[in-house]
Amino acid sequence: MRKEEKLLLQEFRRRNNIEIVMIDDRELMFCLGRNDFGVDLVIERCINHLRALHSLRLFESVGIKCVNNYHTGNICGDKLLTSIALQEAGVPQPEVRVGFTEESALAAIEAMGYPVVIKPAVGSWGRLIAKINDRDAAEALLEHKATLGSYHHSIFYIQKYIEKKGRDIRSFVIGNECIAAIYRESKHWITNTARGGKASNCPITDEIAKLSLAAAKAVGGGIVAIDIFETDRGLLANEVNYTMEFRNSIDTTGVNIPERIVDYVIQQGNNL
Repeated sequence: MRKEEKLLLQEFRRRNNIEIVMIDDRELMFCLGRNDFGVDLVIERCINHLRALHSLRLFESVGIKCVNNYHTGNICGDKLLTSIALQEAGVPQPEVRVGFTEESALAAIEAMGYPVVIKPAVGSWGRLIAKINDRDAAEALLEHKATLGSYHHSIFYIQKYIEKKGRDIRSFVIGNECIAAIYRESKHWITNTARGGKASNCPITDEIAKLSLAAAKAVGGGIVAIDIFETDRGLLANEVNYTMEFRNSIDTTGVNIPERIVDYVIQQGNNL
């Protein structure tokens, strides 16, 4: 378990009248149509995205409420589906183009103009993303992805590079409230804290709260974290995360994030 799960367990154990049942996805067995779990609500904290997604759908198929739900997990777990949801909801984001072949991807990149960022549609922690500065690099990278990559790399998700000036923002939304935000700063163009970015408190402005809540609503709501770029034309939503990490953001923001998560989960349980 990560530190986040340990903090959540600690917070749940502080509450009265709650029975906690630990479910290890390595030991799960589902019989379609049967509810053998004896729980009212599941809070999903899987590291493996596919296990998380299929477990959520299976739990929900027998009437168990999940936080986050399958709909949110399915959209947030795929950057392309997230971008479509943001576009349909009118949430500002960097330009995105998609190609299914090396040739169409290269044409999309050339039409956008360098530099661009290419990402696997499914992935986390800033892994396997690349900044492409010119045609030579584009041709080489596309060939490598097509030849060496898994099926995840057969969809070329291309995003216009945004000059972040060394930082971006991660905001945290629980239900209908943006509860906290951090700056993630790095000398590298990738600012993820999992890749060495340093966290500092970011005051929640009206603009940050508005964008964060709109992005959360677009993907189905729940407990999510939004990665945000600051630009000359305002804030842009980059990604939305549904099994968010928050260990570096509690002391940084002064917000007891696991407490707020547990409050929300209990509220959802009480509404059953």
